[in-house]
Amino acid sequence: MTLAEINQLSREAFVEAVGWVFEHSPWIAAQAWESRPWQSLDELHRAMVRCVEAAPQEAQLALIRAHPDLGSRARMAEASVQEQKGAGLDSLSAAEYDHIQRLNQQYTRQFGFPFILAVRGKDKLDVFAAMEARLHNRPEEELQTALAEIYKIARFRLADLLGQG
Repeated sequence: MTLAEINQLSREAFVEAVGWVFEHSPWIAAQAWESRPWQSLDELHRAMVRCVEAAPQEAQLALIRAHPDLGSRARMAEASVQEQKGAGLDSLSAAEYDHIQRLNQQYTRQFGFPFILAVRGKDKLDVFAAMEARLHNRPEEELQTALAEIYKIARFRLADLLGQG
């Protein structure tokens, strides 16, 4: 799909085509549609990010909580499956799986939402290191970090959708 084609979509078709970019949060695409036409991938991405930034904190937390735990064996969106597979999180040893589950649980207890990391270009050691390091963040800092990681994930997904990945 091209940017020109995306700019021509009805709101409903746009949400259908792009609504998955922010995990289980098609409301972002629905709101961003109002700001079309976009001249570039970056402009589209910025429009979607602005929707999240303008949303109340409860909506931001719902967006973060819509993401699966890293290394989880639970059902998740196909995009998440592929992203985690690329980082080797689909082939953890039993010890690594137990370790990532303990880190996920500790992180969620501490912050009230799952650990978010744009894993493209990273491996499982990078993921473990980031999880351990970010457990030392303050809650408000971690909220902003989680959103920044979600913005990176969405940017990767948009680039893939538009054949620019």
